[in-house]
Amino acid sequence: MLKGIPKILSPELLKVLCEMGHSDRIVIADGNFPAESMGKDAIVIRCDGHGVPELLDAILQVIPLDTYVDKPMNLMEVMPGDPVKTPIWDTYKEIVAKHDERGAACVGNIERFQFYEEAKKAYAIIATGESAVYANVMLQKGVVIN
Repeated sequence: MLKGIPKILSPELLKVLCEMGHSDRIVIADGNFPAESMGKDAIVIRCDGHGVPELLDAILQVIPLDTYVDKPMNLMEVMPGDPVKTPIWDTYKEIVAKHDERGAACVGNIERFQFYEEAKKAYAIIATGESAVYANVMLQKGVVIN
């Protein structure tokens, strides 16, 4: 165990977060996301017993979001015609506001199929047990300044 590190961050996930460099991206995927097929060229980390919000909060405690892009946090846009509500997005915006002074302004949306294409280029994909739909989050890591 380590002091000051959220317990939800496994040794494998901490290693990946440490390995990531500036502008590398990581996807925190909901339970429906095709993590294994999208992650053929990425590191796939299984966190099946956890939801996206608690992982997002823990990750943002240890890595900064990229300050060189306007939207370093992106959500998968709901497909037109899908009768889906996304209240979890409000939770995400509250979480990011705790860790980045830009708050919800640094959160963007990516069209569903473009999100898949971008996820294929991510450094890592975290597969969660999140049951909310359209609950996928892509983060772009910033520079750690001490």
